[in-house]
Amino acid sequence: MCLAIPAEILEISDGVATCKVGEGDTTVQASIMLMDEEVAIGDYIIIHAGFALRKLDPKEAQETLKILRDMVELLGGEQYQHEML
Repeated sequence: MCLAIPAEILEISDGVATCKVGEGDTTVQASIMLMDEEVAIGDYIIIHAGFALRKLDPKEAQETLKILRDMVELLGGEQYQHEML
């Protein structure tokens, strides 16, 4: 099972967005070729399997990331912390 998570676009080059997930320094790259709307630096997108699927409202993205962090905490806190959230 895969989980699509919100990511903030830091850079766009040749149809590929470099994005930051959560509060960490880790970046991921995602093709934006499937997007049906324009995206820009600072926008939040949902990424799955290397492709951006849709644009998110920043508030919705932050709420989703908070829910994911809360779930990690419930699973065991420090043992399950992930730098990307």
